[in-house]
Amino acid sequence: MVLVPDPATFRVLPWADSTGWMLCDVYFGNGQPMPLDGRGLLRRVLGSLAEAGYDFLAGIEVEFYIVVRSPEALAPENAGFTPPPPPVSVFERGYQYLSEVRLDSMGDTLEAVRDALDGVGLLPRSMEDEWGPGQLEFSFSPLPGLAAADAAVLFRSAVKQVCQRRGLLATFMCRPALPNFFSSGWHLHQSLLTRLDGSNAFASFDAPLSDVGRKYVAGLLAHTAPMAVFAAPTVNGYKRFRPYSFAPDRVCWAVENRGALVRVQGSPGDASSHVEMRLGEPAANPYLYLAANIAAGLDGIRLGLEPPPPVSADPYATDALMLPTSLAEAVAALDADGFYREAFGDTLIDYLVMMKRAEIGRYSKALASEPASAGSPAPEVSDWEMREYFEFF
Repeated sequence: MVLVPDPATFRVLPWADSTGWMLCDVYFGNGQPMPLDGRGLLRRVLGSLAEAGYDFLAGIEVEFYIVVRSPEALAPENAGFTPPPPPVSVFERGYQYLSEVRLDSMGDTLEAVRDALDGVGLLPRSMEDEWGPGQLEFSFSPLPGLAAADAAVLFRSAVKQVCQRRGLLATFMCRPALPNFFSSGWHLHQSLLTRLDGSNAFASFDAPLSDVGRKYVAGLLAHTAPMAVFAAPTVNGYKRFRPYSFAPDRVCWAVENRGALVRVQGSPGDASSHVEMRLGEPAANPYLYLAANIAAGLDGIRLGLEPPPPVSADPYATDALMLPTSLAEAVAALDADGFYREAFGDTLIDYLVMMKRAEIGRYSKALASEPASAGSPAPEVSDWEMREYFEFF
């Protein structure tokens, strides 16, 4: 393989002395694209979208946790593959009800993260103190497709590095096995721009969403089950899908309702109307996550699909297909799915299915080997998940 640096992505890291950062594209030695390269895949999907007359615009909204690393002595025997998670303590109390005093307790760290992101061209649109202890949500102004995915990669890397240098650990694991910690999500805001004049193809004078937007939503809903692997690629990510949690649990859409899988944000005459996919977890591969949404939405436009009526009451009580309840269920749906095989290629799908089934196998083996406490139910989040995801992601 040959790694071809993309000079447009070059950044000088302000927190690391004389250090640059740059993304690369992957090719075989003969110049052919590497079929497992997610960045190349997203570029091809964006090309198909352009041929249909549209460009993609994405707004990134990611939740994550910051915790304090406690002193530890990492024994050599624990320094190999999937070492035990580091000991940590709470960074901020949580349950803050928007208290300015609670938020001020993490102000110094947030300022350092903000300045670092600004230094690499990613000034956040907002930084919010979320419900859990040390749980944060960052959002960014809309970016074009490939740049949005690149920004997600740089954002996660920058946050983890800046926190690590301050004796902290930032984790993008969806649901850590820590008391009073809740799930984190990655909400992908998206719209299409008409290439002819740059206007928002989802905006409508007389409805919250245009006909093109409705067809795009129909495509998202039609391909949700196999899409789940791209949006929630870990065993842990499926612990988030539960009712009345501001996370979805079934395939539905609604206008301005955070309990739905797809949320329309907009109103008649609103030039910024767009849709928000709430399926993702913070650890998702940005290129695969965006590509899976674009391909599904474009399919809805091409086929002229119509979505079911939007949910107007309780999205957790509506009669709709349930989301996959486990990574294994989602992988089975992807393996049997002809749409993504055609859109992404059998090579990528077969490889991803193989890798995810190996991950599921390691998880199942670990559960079988962990002794259960007499009379106690199995923990919701296993020790294996903490070893696998907490520090790495």
